[in-house]
Amino acid sequence: MKARILATIAVLAIAGCTTAPAEYAAALSPQDPKWPSPECEQIRAAALNYEAGQRKPLNMGAALLLGPYGLGIAMAGREHQEKQRKLFTRDMHTRCSSLPLPKNLQIRDTDAPA
Repeated sequence: MKARILATIAVLAIAGCTTAPAEYAAALSPQDPKWPSPECEQIRAAALNYEAGQRKPLNMGAALLLGPYGLGIAMAGREHQEKQRKLFTRDMHTRCSSLPLPKNLQIRDTDAPA
């Protein structure tokens, strides 16, 4: 059981995270023709406050106290939050950049909203 918990925590630590929306907005080129559009301005403003509006997922320490289901609940919360961040960043890219969508922002079947 202890090895299983450690393996789960290791998987969470290794899992890649999508760049925070505010950081991604800063990385986009202001020279792009889509940059000054109202849609781009709107989503860039939303990106600045994106992290503040998100609820924190269940802490792993607290998850361990909930027993075997606690880690699953915590991982599901983190996975959901990561998917939402990826979809938001993807939307920002399509509104603010003429470049092709980066591979890490392409939607796979597992990323599609339910």
